Amino acid sequence: MNSINISRLVISFTILIFFNCVGGFCQNPLKSIPLTDLTFSDNPSKNWQIIGNVFTDLESNNQFNAEKGTGILVNYFDEKKPGKDLLFNFQHGDIDLELDYMMAKSANSGIYLQGRYEIQLNDSWTIINPKANDNGGIYERWDESKPAGKQGFEGYSPRQNVSRAPGLWQHLKISFQAPRFSAEGKKTENARMLLVELNGQRIHEDVELSGPTRGALSNLEQALGSLRFQGDHGSVAFRNIKYATYDKKRPVLSDLKYAVYKAGPDSADNQKKLSPAAEGSSDILTSSISPLQNEFFIRYKGNLEIKEAGEYAFNLQTAGGSGSMRVADKIIIPVGDGKNTGKAILPAGKVPIEISYIKTVEWAKPDLRLNVAGPGIREFLISDAIVSPSDLVDPILINPTSKNKILRSFVDLSGGKRIIHAINVGSNKQVNYTYDADNGMIVQLWRGDFLDATPMWHDRGDGSSRAAGSVHQFGNPAPVIQKLVDMKSTWATDTNGTGFKPKGYSLDNDESPTFKYIMYGTQVTDATTVLENGQGIKRQIELQAPVQNLYVQLVSANSVEEIGNGKYLINDKSYYLQIDDYKKVKPLIRLIGEKKEILVPIQKNISYSILF
Repeated sequence: MNSINISRLVISFTILIFFNCVGGFCQNPLKSIPLTDLTFSDNPSKNWQIIGNVFTDLESNNQFNAEKGTGILVNYFDEKKPGKDLLFNFQHGDIDLELDYMMAKSANSGIYLQGRYEIQLNDSWTIINPKANDNGGIYERWDESKPAGKQGFEGYSPRQNVSRAPGLWQHLKISFQAPRFSAEGKKTENARMLLVELNGQRIHEDVELSGPTRGALSNLEQALGSLRFQGDHGSVAFRNIKYATYDKKRPVLSDLKYAVYKAGPDSADNQKKLSPAAEGSSDILTSSISPLQNEFFIRYKGNLEIKEAGEYAFNLQTAGGSGSMRVADKIIIPVGDGKNTGKAILPAGKVPIEISYIKTVEWAKPDLRLNVAGPGIREFLISDAIVSPSDLVDPILINPTSKNKILRSFVDLSGGKRIIHAINVGSNKQVNYTYDADNGMIVQLWRGDFLDATPMWHDRGDGSSRAAGSVHQFGNPAPVIQKLVDMKSTWATDTNGTGFKPKGYSLDNDESPTFKYIMYGTQVTDATTVLENGQGIKRQIELQAPVQNLYVQLVSANSVEEIGNGKYLINDKSYYLQIDDYKKVKPLIRLIGEKKEILVPIQKNISYSILF
C-alpha cells in the first residue's frame, strides 16, 4: 500500500455558493428580522423608526417622506443633530446577510460586520469610476500616524457601479468570514469578504481584510461582534433584513483509503472482479491519485468526523462521468441520478463513508469535488480544489470607449425566451439597452459594464451575448405600438396583421441609433438616447402620418405607483418612468391579468424617460 500526502497550491478556484444551499437544500435558512418594532436592536436612538412606506425625490438632499405602518426600518438624518448608529442585539462571527436598502439623495451610510468592517452605502448614482467610499465599496482603513493624504489605505472599490437612483430599492448580499484566533487568542487568519453582490452583480469576491476599517467600534479584533448600521451620515431605509450565522465546526475526512481500477461504465458492479491499477491512503479526496486519464473507477472509503449532530447536505461533482456516495451504510447519492446531491441526518462522531467516481468521457479532464453543508456550517469544499489554468476561461468583455457601441447577437431573457434579432447598444456613461428589432421593443436596460460576449465568441460559441451589469428586463417581447379596439383588448404578442416591415437604423454623431420600421401603413422612427448625466434613457417615438386608435405601451409591470408630474415608480420602486409633456399626454393605466400597463395614445409622437 502506498501512502499519498497531497499538498499543493490551489489555483484561484473558490466557488462560493451563497446562503449555504446545496442543490436547493438549505441547511441554515435565513432568519428574517421582523420590522414591527425596534426590539431587535440595542438601545436605539430616536433617529431610527419603523414605518410602512417611504418615498423620496431626486431634488432634495437627505429627505424621506414616510407613511405609518411596519416592515421598513428608516434612519432620518438631521444635519444639525446627527443621530446614532444602530446596533443589533446579537453577536456574530461568520454571517450571510441579505437586505434591501434605499438611499435619499446625497445620503451616506454603511453596514459594519461585527461593528468593525464596513460595506459603504452611498448615493453614488451615475458615478462612472467608483471608489472605495462609493456605494458597495469596502471602506478604507485609517492610520493617523501616517503623513497627511496617506492615512487611508486598503480600501476596495466595487468592480463596477451598479447603484440605483435615490428613492429606489437596492438589493445587497454579503457573505462574511470572521477572523480566526488560536486558543491563546492570537489572530491566525484575517477577516474576509467572501462575496458581496449588489443588485445582482458580484462587486467583491474573496477580499482579505487585514484589520478593521475606518470608523470601527474598536480596532481590537474578536471572533464575535454586533451587526451595526451607520446612523449619523445620511437618510437611509432598510427592509427584508435576513441573515444566517455559522458558528459550528466543520466535519473533516479521515482514514481515507482508495483503489483505482481500469474499467468502463459497469465498473461499479464488477469492481470485486478487477485488480486495482493503484491503491493506497490519502489525506484528501481527489481525482489526482489516479494514474489513468480515462475509463477509470475510483472508490474511496473512510470516515467523516461529525462535530455537531444534525442534517447534512452533500453535492458530489464528477467531471466526465458519474459518481455515488454512501454515508453511514446508506446510499444518499446513487449512480447516474443526475442531481448529484443528497442529505442525511448524522450523529456526532466518526461516520463511515464511501465515494465512487467513474470517469468515461475521454475529452473531459478528471475532477472530483465534494461540497458539504450542515447545521451552523456554511457550505464548503471538503475535497481537492485544483484547476489547471487552461481550464479557466477569460471572459470576453465589450465596453464602449468615446462613443456608443452596437453589437448584434442572440439574447436570452430570464424565463428562457431568446431574442433572435437583438441589437445591443452600449454607452460610455455605462447605461446600456437591448432592442428587439422584430417588435420595436426595448427588452432590457442596465447600468454598469456593457456585454459579456464569451458565449458568442469563445470556442465555437452559440451566437449569444449577455448584459454585464445590473439588468431591468421588461417582460416577453411584444410590439411597442398596437391598434386597440377598446381598453379591454389584449396586447398582442406579435406583429401579425400590422404590416410590420423593419427598415434598419441610422446613426448620429455619437453612434446612437434611430430605428425605423413601417407599421399600420406609416413609417415609425424610434430614437433612444442616454440622458446627459447618465441617469437613464430618453426615448422618442414618432409617426410619419397619424393612424387612428394607436397606442404605445410604456410599461407592463407588477406594480405602478403614480407620484405626480407625469412620474411613476415601477415594480416596487425598481425604476422611475417619466412622461415628457405630461400635461398634454393622457396616459391610461389598466389591469390586465396580474399586470398593470401604462398606455399612451399616439397621433404623431411620444417622448418619455426611464430613470434608474
